[in-house]
Amino acid sequence: MFQPKELFIGLRYIRARRKNQFVSFIAFISIAGVALGVFALIVVLSVMNGFGDELRNRTLSMTSDATITGYNGILSDWPAVIKKVEKDKEVVAAAPYINKEVMLTNGRRVSGSIVRGILPGYEEKVSGIASKMVSGRLSDLKPGEYGIVLGRELANSLGLYEGDRVTMITPQANITAVGVLPRLRRFRVVGVFEVGMHEFDSAMAYVHLADAAKLFRLKNRVNGVRLKLTNLFEAPRIARNIEKIFGPDYWVRDWSKQHRNFFRALKTEKTVMFIILLMMVSIAALNIVSTLMMSVTDKEPDIAILRAMGMSPGSIMRIFIVQGAFIGLFGTLIGVALGVPVALNIFEIVHWLELLFHTDFLPADVYYISDITADVKFHEVLIYALSAFGVTILATIYPAWRASKTLPAQALRYE
Repeated sequence: MFQPKELFIGLRYIRARRKNQFVSFIAFISIAGVALGVFALIVVLSVMNGFGDELRNRTLSMTSDATITGYNGILSDWPAVIKKVEKDKEVVAAAPYINKEVMLTNGRRVSGSIVRGILPGYEEKVSGIASKMVSGRLSDLKPGEYGIVLGRELANSLGLYEGDRVTMITPQANITAVGVLPRLRRFRVVGVFEVGMHEFDSAMAYVHLADAAKLFRLKNRVNGVRLKLTNLFEAPRIARNIEKIFGPDYWVRDWSKQHRNFFRALKTEKTVMFIILLMMVSIAALNIVSTLMMSVTDKEPDIAILRAMGMSPGSIMRIFIVQGAFIGLFGTLIGVALGVPVALNIFEIVHWLELLFHTDFLPADVYYISDITADVKFHEVLIYALSAFGVTILATIYPAWRASKTLPAQALRYE
């Protein structure tokens, strides 16, 4: 498609000699603009990947890869369900749970909470809650002792510390001689955890499964079984397979359905940011249009001579496409060469800047995620680079087309 003479002439036109150094200056600005746009694309979206991964990890440390429940929200045969589902090679572990909404009180302090009944030995295999403990241990939950583990913010709002007592009020009621009274139970705080997400730290509490079953009158029943899978990102497919095995009496949900809106919002935000940053590259591409239009005006006599020597309009058009493509390619490569190392070392760079300016960009007492991390996905870097290069190629089409329409007689009239 591109002959050697077209490549040679197109590359030579990038350097303006003697007559018009301004064209070369605008070409340099165009390269810098494209490089800056690609640099911003890689760094910003890689940081967004890092934040997304951190949020997903923190969310999934409290939830599970998948859950099995009955359609009425109750499982009476959970030991058999666990035994059956663990035979699947794609299931690492399973754990029963009970989830209920309650009120916790300490003196005049009251807070709503979601209490989860668990078996500590099982729970540690399906979630990362044991590693999030800041006080006590998850294994301190013993059946019959009515111990409770609270989220850090929940404990702070109630003014509770390890060893204190807290009253749990359930929605269920006791019918007594004096009337209907709410069910109350005193629990002892045996631990405090901190995940780093307000949703969990301010409203989540753990008790032993046996204590929860007794308190909520479930006997040997539970609300469901939580699963840990071999591949987190294959959860939708694995969940569908498990649902087929158990039949219509069971409901299997994976993590992507449980937090669909949250992760969809993250994905939408990333897509919008990609479009916005690509517009930066488009603005830089306007400089390429300006560069080529000035180059076409400057080279009109040369174009006329080439046409008179027999060069076709298509060849003239390709000369200026080569010129614009080189600017776009060079700018894109510079952007990638700068963006990838910066994104890979963003944590160290931000830390150095914080020390230099004696400030903290993300204070830990304000933001749950206080460290800036980046996840550089090289297939995405390739998409960003190709998108930016494609925009610059589109910017060359009109000036190149204008050059191909140059009439030799008219261009050489005053020469």
